[in-house]
Amino acid sequence: MTRRIYLSLMFLLFSSFSFAADVELNPNHPQQYTVVSGDTLWDISGKFLKYPWHWPAIWQANTQIENPHLIYPGDLLTLVYRNGQPMLELNRGSKAYKMSPKVRELMLEKAIPTIPLDAIRAFLTRPQVLDEDVLKAAPYIIASADERLISGAGDKVYARGLDADKKEKNFSIFSQGGVYTDAETEEILGYEAIYKGYLLMTELGDPAVGELRQTTKEVLVGDRLLPVAEDDYDVNFFPRSPEQEIEGNIISVFDGVSQVGQYQIVVLDRGARNGLENGHVLSIYQKGSTVIDPILSGREDETYFNTNNKGKDRDATVTLPDEHAGVAMIFKNFEKVSYAIVMKASRAIHLNDKVSSVD
Repeated sequence: MTRRIYLSLMFLLFSSFSFAADVELNPNHPQQYTVVSGDTLWDISGKFLKYPWHWPAIWQANTQIENPHLIYPGDLLTLVYRNGQPMLELNRGSKAYKMSPKVRELMLEKAIPTIPLDAIRAFLTRPQVLDEDVLKAAPYIIASADERLISGAGDKVYARGLDADKKEKNFSIFSQGGVYTDAETEEILGYEAIYKGYLLMTELGDPAVGELRQTTKEVLVGDRLLPVAEDDYDVNFFPRSPEQEIEGNIISVFDGVSQVGQYQIVVLDRGARNGLENGHVLSIYQKGSTVIDPILSGREDETYFNTNNKGKDRDATVTLPDEHAGVAMIFKNFEKVSYAIVMKASRAIHLNDKVSSVD
């Protein structure tokens, strides 16, 4: 389905940013740049700025352009100075656009995205974090045709727990994954919902009868069902610093990798209740390792024949400082957790590494 985004008043987002005295230009920035197909807002920001998330501080669209916060292939960006501050002006050919206060509907395929959409598309279209109460109350698969233990696309299954009054027929299939917990307080923040496929109900009732139309994993008895949400989602977020101090942790990594790199997805133990929004950029810090102190432990003076150092704590340790490892941008925000995409990795990133606000 074509994704349609209803846009209004977004330009106020940009006008709310004052000129930042500490905005640093990329030393190799161009004077002008023409947007081409395949560009992302992050990449273009990096051409002009040392820190791409400072984009809103220097952005100034032509005031006669409708939806001035969107950028299209063919648009010309020019670096200018106003009152001694760098600014980027956008010009869209010679065509004049009349501004209008009403809400417009725009096909986003024509505008460039903020980040590579292929890396996050699956996370945008499906719920991935659910409360325990939602999971327990969700309809579920009770049995499959022909007593199959494992079902797949094309198979018939039976389900219970549907709300007969809603007469919903289209469902996504999920199983419960890991538990998301706060790295510091151990508060349960939610449960990972593992997407398995799409189910079309062919006969409503108790039990209801459905056909598996598409599956990505094996479907089992007990898997939960959630109504398919409309395929409308916002990819028009803008990289920027959080408005308040944020400190959190990476609590989950997708695809079972042990070392996270660019464009991989991580889960953070901070969400909307902590002030995070889509587009917020956070620094990632590799957690400092704990090592033996060779002096305080006395191990420096140890030999094969002498391991008894009187008055020394042989297990004396010290924790090394955290090291900056990259930056990540929030692209899907829940109440207690957030999904972030790693936009830059200067060293290996791991589970339990820390995140904090960028400058």
